[in-house]
Amino acid sequence: MNANQTYIMFNTASVGAAYFMLGLSLWLAPVDLATKGYWAMGILLLTGSLVNLVKYRTDERLSAEMTAKIEKARNEKLISEYVSKE
Repeated sequence: MNANQTYIMFNTASVGAAYFMLGLSLWLAPVDLATKGYWAMGILLLTGSLVNLVKYRTDERLSAEMTAKIEKARNEKLISEYVSKE
């Protein structure tokens, strides 16, 4: 198992443990069921928002990297064409 897989497995276990403890505290909270449902919806919506934010940031970074690679290749082609003309 490489370091990246270990990192992913550790983070998955950490998120699972956090959700388990959050669910347990929600279950044991001394409030009525409607309040627990409201809190649970908030947790689910926050989770969805965080996943979307991370996905957006990752896509943005990958797009910037691809643009930089394309510009670098274009510049290298222009330079090689200019040098070969002489």
